Amino acid sequence: MDPFTLLAAANTAVAMAKKGIEFYKEVKATAGDVKDVLEDLKSQFAKKPNPTIEEKRQYNEEVQRVQRIAKADPHEALGEIGENLGKFMDAYDAIIKLHMQEEVDAKKVYKGDESIGRRALRRVLIRNRLDSMLAELREQMIYGAPAELSGLWGKFEAMWETIVEEQRQAHAIELQKAQIQAWRRARTISRVKALATWAGAILFVLLWMWAVLLQIRMSQTYRGLSSYVWQ
Repeated sequence: MDPFTLLAAANTAVAMAKKGIEFYKEVKATAGDVKDVLEDLKSQFAKKPNPTIEEKRQYNEEVQRVQRIAKADPHEALGEIGENLGKFMDAYDAIIKLHMQEEVDAKKVYKGDESIGRRALRRVLIRNRLDSMLAELREQMIYGAPAELSGLWGKFEAMWETIVEEQRQAHAIELQKAQIQAWRRARTISRVKALATWAGAILFVLLWMWAVLLQIRMSQTYRGLSSYVWQ
């Protein structure tokens, strides 16, 4: 999957997580007070002498929304938030892995059509957007959500930073291994080419000597000397 598709998935997950946080706040705020909220809505609507069709529609939608919130389970709402956060992290990690692979490929000769500057700009833009979405989530979870979500995010962030650092170290080791393997492969190919060159040279000399000896043996001078020796 290309990074822009992953970025779109991450953006969708962030939007859904933020909506989930707002919904969770409403569920917590209206817990046990649904009857009073509905009565208040009804009272306010009754004060309108001649409500328009649009006002009636808005009133009915608000009543349905409050009733839906009343039926919602806070634990399920919290679970949906976690699910969307997980989707964001999946896309985030997938993009980071693509960037890591590009770092490994950067050690090789690039034969594509894109310029180096274009590739670098794409990576910077995607990384900046990811960091921006992560900052939005962090702000929403810490400052715009109930205390339990703030505490959950703090624990998650600490654990995530630990895992990211571990992965960074592991990636550095893998990159070093890949570079060593590439160097060894290049050295082996160089040795094979050198051996092939020497073998070709030796074979050429042997063939040349054989051709010279054959030419001498087939010459008239060699035939005359040979006849003289054996008479």
